[in-house]
Amino acid sequence: MKAYVARQPIFNKKKRVKAYELLFRDGILNSFPDTNGEQATSKLLSDSFMTIGIEQIAGGKKAFINFTEELLLRKIPTMFPSEKIVVEVLEDVEPHQGVVEACQEMVEGGYEIALDDFVYRPSLEVLLPLTTVVKIDFQALPIDEIKIYVEKLAKFPVKFLAEKVETYEEFQTALATGFDYFQGYFFSKPQILSERDISPSRLNLLRIMAEVNKEDFSFEDLEKLIRRDVSISYKLLRYINSAYFRRLKEISSIKQAIILLGEMGIRRFLSLISMSRLASDKPDELIRTSIIRARLCEQLGKVSPKQVDISELFTLGLFSLIDAILDNHMKNIMENLPLSEGIKSALIERKGLLAPYLELAKAYEAGLWEKVVNLAEELGISDEKIPEYYLDAVTWADSYATL
Repeated sequence: MKAYVARQPIFNKKKRVKAYELLFRDGILNSFPDTNGEQATSKLLSDSFMTIGIEQIAGGKKAFINFTEELLLRKIPTMFPSEKIVVEVLEDVEPHQGVVEACQEMVEGGYEIALDDFVYRPSLEVLLPLTTVVKIDFQALPIDEIKIYVEKLAKFPVKFLAEKVETYEEFQTALATGFDYFQGYFFSKPQILSERDISPSRLNLLRIMAEVNKEDFSFEDLEKLIRRDVSISYKLLRYINSAYFRRLKEISSIKQAIILLGEMGIRRFLSLISMSRLASDKPDELIRTSIIRARLCEQLGKVSPKQVDISELFTLGLFSLIDAILDNHMKNIMENLPLSEGIKSALIERKGLLAPYLELAKAYEAGLWEKVVNLAEELGISDEKIPEYYLDAVTWADSYATL
């Protein structure tokens, strides 16, 4: 049984990633019929830290991890480095003396405690002096009640994390209410204030990305697109002449640089440079998520028995959040790009041959495990291999997103 582990970003007030919450496969007892929940969770934790590697899955950030009452009493969190994890106490944990003593010992050992899905009850006050982060579900409680909680807990040394923040309006409300951290998919939604055209400079970047990710793109056409952008031209030549390539003779031609990097190299380089420029005023996680989806869709296409163009799948994943990056409607953006009808249909209508691959990638990142299994079966892909493909995509994206 492979460990199903995905990650969900936790942002600070500046929309920069503070940490990741690790999402484990639920329904784990179906795969481990002879073990209890604590044993199954312990195995998943072991897989995440020892087999997968916390550095890979959390990208060097802290990992928020849910622990049951039994795992807290057995002090399972202390098996892992205090600088790598935040111990999430689940909402159904009763704060009796044993739990409080276990949390006290962990805090003294340098661990941070978070209370998950917090709903106030007097018995929880014994844990609040030990708590660093209080997580409040923005979808489960009315805003007036949330404000009361924030005011009531102001006497404790806690930071507030708004969970399930799905829109920028909710983000702004949480920010104004006094929240410090934010979790949810608001960052992947466009802020459409009014209909507006895509600027020529951005349109050129989009066309470069579309062109470079075609299976049989034209080097000549690509060269013309790049030459229109001085910044990309400069970065490309600087990159190809860097110490990494150790060339005796300097490369001074865009065409030479394209040929030397080759199809895959130029695709990766230009996609990242173009995407980072398009999303310069957006959370970095938008770029990372786009790249993870691109890589994961490509990997899924390679192992699917269905006849599908993997370069189109890479492009599909890469452009899947372009509406949020440009704050525009997906349909409007697609009208301006030379992408295939298959890609456009998948992005606009979620239909067609390519659509299930993107839906599978999105389901995995959201921890919708039952949907993952069903889509994998539909595509003829072994669901046990998907965690491996996801980890590869996360590692690949994290390394390129720093360029």
